[in-house]
Amino acid sequence: MNQRILPASGSMKEFELFLKSPFEYGVFLEMHIAQLKNISQMAKAHNKKMIYHIDMIHGIKNDDFATEYICQEYKPYGIISTKSNVILKAKQKKVIAVQRVFMLDSHALEKSYRLIEKTQPDYIEVLPGAMPWMIKEVKERLNTPILAGGLIRTRQDVENALKAGATAITTSKTELWEDEKN
Repeated sequence: MNQRILPASGSMKEFELFLKSPFEYGVFLEMHIAQLKNISQMAKAHNKKMIYHIDMIHGIKNDDFATEYICQEYKPYGIISTKSNVILKAKQKKVIAVQRVFMLDSHALEKSYRLIEKTQPDYIEVLPGAMPWMIKEVKERLNTPILAGGLIRTRQDVENALKAGATAITTSKTELWEDEKN
């Protein structure tokens, strides 16, 4: 991916704003399974490459069977999940796999390190992304490209995360989409 900002849409209104933007890559967060076909068709019509957060698709279980179905039926650019079986299935289907990690405490972080070493995702999405010192630590430990998301509210938060080693920022704050010049 060659973007510093990955617009994350949580509604059709945000998705339509993304479709009109110069961004090539975007993330769709929460949706109902019945919306997936329409969203996929709209993205393709606008030459957009979508990353679907499979854990947030209502009406379908976030497992390897659902991942296989979504990869085959909708051919997304990527899949985001906290589940290792989803990441492994996305990689098997040649879809970009983004392992989402919540940095709650040291124990959760160590557990996440072990999981990532096992799944070898293409990217790690760290949350909250507004902790640049942790982005730096994760990057040094795993040497996997990092997407920083969660609680990034200002341009300074974006810059701090990027300086700490994040490849890109996932954000639903549309004002940060507008600020970014690709």
